[in-house]
Amino acid sequence: MKLLVILSSGGHTTNMLKLVSLLGDRFEYVYVVSKEDQLSAEKIEKAGQVYYAHKAREHGDNILVAIGKVLRLFGEAWRVIRKAEPAAIVSAGPGMAVPFSVLGKFLGKKVIFVEDYSRVSKASTSGKIIYRFSDLFFIQWPELKAVYPKAIYAGRLA
Repeated sequence: MKLLVILSSGGHTTNMLKLVSLLGDRFEYVYVVSKEDQLSAEKIEKAGQVYYAHKAREHGDNILVAIGKVLRLFGEAWRVIRKAEPAAIVSAGPGMAVPFSVLGKFLGKKVIFVEDYSRVSKASTSGKIIYRFSDLFFIQWPELKAVYPKAIYAGRLA
């Protein structure tokens, strides 16, 4: 089974690479890395095809610029998902996860989301959106059960 793993900078990458390490060789991995983040690609230990996509937005983008970037990202997500043909899309919450998850669900892929470990009691924007249609939704703090009642508390990844 092929998993499309969304990497972004910092803690999102740390969470996803820890999860890949725990899952081991049972899956084939395909990665999506932000074009603005070369460090995440260098940290990949389990081999797999790496695709690049733009971030959904940058801090300080005005609404028109943000909309344009999100639309561009939907196009990039469409191309990557169609080419990679994953069974599931796995993410820990960067903004670029939303277009990939939405399109993946539309194309019949499973969507697995891990709310970032920095979210102890408040939902992330990506989490609020993806929670509604994800097939599996994990939280890393028990306090988040109040926010995401159907989520699975599985402890911390990092």
